[in-house]
Amino acid sequence: MDTTPKIDRRLTDLEIKASFTEDLLDQLNQVIVRQQQEIAMLIREVQDLRLQIPDKQDVSMQLAIQNIPPHY
Repeated sequence: MDTTPKIDRRLTDLEIKASFTEDLLDQLNQVIVRQQQEIAMLIREVQDLRLQIPDKQDVSMQLAIQNIPPHY
């Protein structure tokens, strides 16, 4: 029996799998980079929003909280 064709076929299959694995890894890396950029942007937005919140509550906000109807 000649095992060379079987070995060649197995080697070809492994090369195909390795190629698909490399492509998948590249795609996943691109997703991670994009998500990291989005996370950084969201962190900056949250920091900007925190700067907009005054240290003390506004008087009108305090009055609104005090005048909440009883069914709330």
